[in-house]
Amino acid sequence: MKIKNLAILLMVTVLLLVPATALAQDGTSAASQPQNDEQLMEAMSADGTWIIIFNEDYSTDKELVMEGEHKNRGEVDRKLALYASDSDHNVTDRFTLEAPSITVRSPKTRFQVGTFVGDVYVESNNFSLRQGFTVDGNVYFESQEALSTFSIQGGAEVTGDLVLE
Repeated sequence: MKIKNLAILLMVTVLLLVPATALAQDGTSAASQPQNDEQLMEAMSADGTWIIIFNEDYSTDKELVMEGEHKNRGEVDRKLALYASDSDHNVTDRFTLEAPSITVRSPKTRFQVGTFVGDVYVESNNFSLRQGFTVDGNVYFESQEALSTFSIQGGAEVTGDLVLE
């Protein structure tokens, strides 16, 4: 009887822990809100999180690189969010990230709401600018495929040129 109860307790514990572990590995529960260059570089690395959120304007002299394949709810996804929103997901404030450049190596990356001041180098497919995001600079594409899978949606804009290298 004691062994049976112990086995049931062990199975319930495993069932409770497995979904939490899978969720953490998926990245849906993780978000980075960097406060300094070191945290920003880590957040954008292959070991970083699927979403990088800013709650204020930020400027750096570092060349930024978004790397790694990240997942959100089981789907490949990477997001740079330069905005604040309320509980109904309405944008309440927009922010600016300024750097010499940002290189996008993570597939299916989206920049959503806000402004990036600097040049963007796209080395992956399915890069998108969404919901009024502005790139105050040029966007350079490493390949025709990167360019052909690029999209601009919801009033997003690039003040400079779109260039195929």
